[in-house]
Amino acid sequence: MQPSLEKLRKFFRLEHGNGYTNVAIIGGLAKMLDYWEGEARADGIQEEVVQAVVQRLRSYESLSPASRADALKGLWKRIGETYPEATQRPAPPRPPQTPAHAENSQAPAGAPQAEGTAVAPRPHTPPPPRSESVPGAKTSQTPAALNASLTVLQGVGPRHAETLARLGLQTLGDMLYYFPRRYEDYSQLKTIKSLWYGEVVTVIGTIQSVESRPVRGGKMTIIEVIISDGTAALRLSFFNQPWLMNRFKHGMPISVSGKVEQYLGRIVMNSPAWEEVDVESLHTNRIVPIYPLTEKLTQKWLRGLMNQVIKYWAPSVADALPESVRSSARLMPLGEALQQAHFPDSQEKLKAARERLAFDEIFYLQMGVLRQKRDWKEVDARRFPASDEWLGARIASLPFTLTSAQQRAISDIRTDLDSGKAMNRLIQGDVGSGKTVVAALGAGIVTSAGSQAAILAPTSILAEQHYRNFTNLLTGENGVLKPEQIRLLQSDTPEKEKEEIRGLLLNNDVKLVIGTHALLEDPVKFADLQFVVIDEQHRFGVEQRAALRLKGNTPHLLVMTATPIPRSLALTLYGDLDLSVMDEMPTGRQPVNTYVLRPQERERAYTMIRGQIKDGKQAFIIYPLIEESDKIEARAAVDDYDTLSKDIFSDLKLGLLHGRLRPDEKDEVMIKFRDRKYDILVSTTVVEVGVDIPNATIMLIEGADRFGLAQLHQLRGRVGRGLAQSYCLLIPTHEDATENERLQAMAESNDGFVLAERDLHQRGPGEFLGTRQSGYTSSLRMASLTDVKLIEKARAQAQSLFDQDPDLSKPDHALLSEAFGRFWGEGKGDVS
Repeated sequence: MQPSLEKLRKFFRLEHGNGYTNVAIIGGLAKMLDYWEGEARADGIQEEVVQAVVQRLRSYESLSPASRADALKGLWKRIGETYPEATQRPAPPRPPQTPAHAENSQAPAGAPQAEGTAVAPRPHTPPPPRSESVPGAKTSQTPAALNASLTVLQGVGPRHAETLARLGLQTLGDMLYYFPRRYEDYSQLKTIKSLWYGEVVTVIGTIQSVESRPVRGGKMTIIEVIISDGTAALRLSFFNQPWLMNRFKHGMPISVSGKVEQYLGRIVMNSPAWEEVDVESLHTNRIVPIYPLTEKLTQKWLRGLMNQVIKYWAPSVADALPESVRSSARLMPLGEALQQAHFPDSQEKLKAARERLAFDEIFYLQMGVLRQKRDWKEVDARRFPASDEWLGARIASLPFTLTSAQQRAISDIRTDLDSGKAMNRLIQGDVGSGKTVVAALGAGIVTSAGSQAAILAPTSILAEQHYRNFTNLLTGENGVLKPEQIRLLQSDTPEKEKEEIRGLLLNNDVKLVIGTHALLEDPVKFADLQFVVIDEQHRFGVEQRAALRLKGNTPHLLVMTATPIPRSLALTLYGDLDLSVMDEMPTGRQPVNTYVLRPQERERAYTMIRGQIKDGKQAFIIYPLIEESDKIEARAAVDDYDTLSKDIFSDLKLGLLHGRLRPDEKDEVMIKFRDRKYDILVSTTVVEVGVDIPNATIMLIEGADRFGLAQLHQLRGRVGRGLAQSYCLLIPTHEDATENERLQAMAESNDGFVLAERDLHQRGPGEFLGTRQSGYTSSLRMASLTDVKLIEKARAQAQSLFDQDPDLSKPDHALLSEAFGRFWGEGKGDVS
């Protein structure tokens, strides 16, 4: 295994052992990127993998422990798919048992449990040329010289060219798009004397002394460096990096970046990013680019090489973006943007350059999803008209009044089904907004015409819930189907019954089938599948959704999610789908009253729970951990379950649910709770989204500060599903966390869309991204999915251009058409 992957695995295992508390490296996991990025490229790790690691670790600090566990597991799984030897488990001996930690917090898939036999190293695979993955970087008007090998540059021979290829730099054109990872603004430097505790700054100093000392009985080494800039001295501490003793030399000028901290009354920096200073750059008093490096390269040498290429060739780059778009969006020309992104004249010019380059990325994505949407709209599909009388009778027979949002969504679906083109619609609704009845009426329109519909749910308990709800809504006196025409198909359905259902589907005797992944199996065939509903669509991959769709002849597709998606992400990631937003609660549904309690007020919470149960209601108590851990200071489900059931609620019936139970055991616990055989369900976060327990009116969330906003809102959505007033009580780990911004936001708002926007800005887009989006986001180098203004600007420009010239056939759009075709050649994302 490559050394950089081995190092990554070591830190991931250490982080797992520490309960995902971001202490595997002093200063947090993101600190390792300062050196790991270059090492990975030196090892020939594919650029897509390097970028995936960088993006995950940069946002790691803002995640909850459970989300951190998921992030590292997902990242390691992706690495394993590209480098199978990374996930090859070594031979015994068996590892010692590790303590239980956060829910779903197993070590990254394939991370070894003990040292074993070595694996033959994989040959170096250089990343693809940098300019190949950048929208607009290559066109027929690109100067031919930009395709020249780097050996044409003075000072670059075959060996240097081979080293640069590890960074994805093979041609002069690649260098134009190899952007700095950060900048040192030598025009804005602070002196050491003027530093304040808590600041994150960059300072320049000369090394006065370097010392190494062992700590923790020799298990750890600290390198202490004293630097001075003539105004004062600053101590730097580096942990477990003994090789630095050979790197730091007395009198060496270095630049250090990090957070100013205090130790015994003196200011210090722990594990700052550092590099040797090019004295010439310091005296120019300008903004200096800092590039990702690989072994055998220095900043000074690479910066000089970049300067040669950028100065001479950036002005000659052809700009594929039409002048009309550049002018309307007030964007800097591409050539100037490339110059300023590498060697900016000012912070203002740098900002404008990065905006131009980020705009291009989002603009090409928007053009792509608009093209996909148009292509889907051109697919003919069977028409299913629904008369006003038919639909009115169905709606009138419902035991409740539809909200305005439900009526709009039903109108959207009715229009789609009668358009003669294949529906491709996303319904995103807040928790409890009533998406099921909307999907049921859509299925009713199709099945009443004699065709078939399929509903795909991610779990057995959700599938059973849908089966009951769809049966109640579509059968009966005014129903469109008979009970025997609706069937439930799951993996645990007896084989004899499965065969029967498959036969009835093939004969068109079953009109509506609801199920889990079992629906995707090859033996399941339909006579006339025309309507597909996928619930909690982010839980299914592209291939799974496509597999169900291919069981029919261009069926209408409706996907649903109960996770409110921020507008910027919806526009970017789901722009090829028609969108119906359901942001109203059903009539009579009351907002869940949410309160933040101090840990010492726990008895008040127990009293409220007992009061609700006395009134015939039920309660959830949610924990961040399965079992207590000496690494994480938080309460845990299994341990507190014993105390709650034996001491606090000994006269009540309690159930226990967590991620280590088998799927059938989880289902059994949830069914018992639904059937009121438990008064209280003690659970981790595995409580299913969408599970409907109308009698549950109170939820207590322990360690609430360990969850993100989106997760807290989804958990809260398990109560308040009946007509009775419901409550959510949030108790953080420590009293000083009661002012936690996320908890206060929960107490202030029940609107999932408002909370989703806050979560996006606080924690980044990771919480909202599913399988579908990996192709989109991997191409973003400058753009941020949190930049709503830029996304909306690019969306508006792309829509305007697309309306005028959807095929980009006009002469002044020829270059854009060529660049667009190159960028989207093999497609990104899917049309499902």
